[in-house]
Amino acid sequence: MSIQVCVTGLVAYLSQKLGVTFYLLGILLCLMVIDYLSGMAASAVEALDHPDDKSYGWSSRKGAKGIAKKVAYLFVIAVGMVIDYVIIQTSGVLGFNLPNTMLSLLVTVWYMLNEALSITENAGRMGAPVPEWLMKYIAALKNKIDSSRENVSSET
Repeated sequence: MSIQVCVTGLVAYLSQKLGVTFYLLGILLCLMVIDYLSGMAASAVEALDHPDDKSYGWSSRKGAKGIAKKVAYLFVIAVGMVIDYVIIQTSGVLGFNLPNTMLSLLVTVWYMLNEALSITENAGRMGAPVPEWLMKYIAALKNKIDSSRENVSSET
């Protein structure tokens, strides 16, 4: 069996099980790569702008911390998926059906917005003009997700 068949089968299985969250995870992974690369580029530009200051510039230590943070994002999303699964399975056993909780979906979108905000900040660090309204809009969307989850948890 070829690797392509195995990968295709895995993608089809995950897509069926995770639904829209699967596609959002793909977008999140792309945003993570763009954020990491734009962060490296911003550090390089800052090092050029401040040649005498060693606190600027890219370092493998900062890079490793950034990668570890992004892996931690995936762990938190996995926790959201587990909670979604437990709630759905438990409600069925108890004799009532809860709608898909979508906790993992909200967590994934929140991290996507976080990455988008970081990419725009990195562009600004490189000297690109970034519309202030864009950063405010992304931050407002993140806050909207935060407040919607707080409202749901306070109602239960």
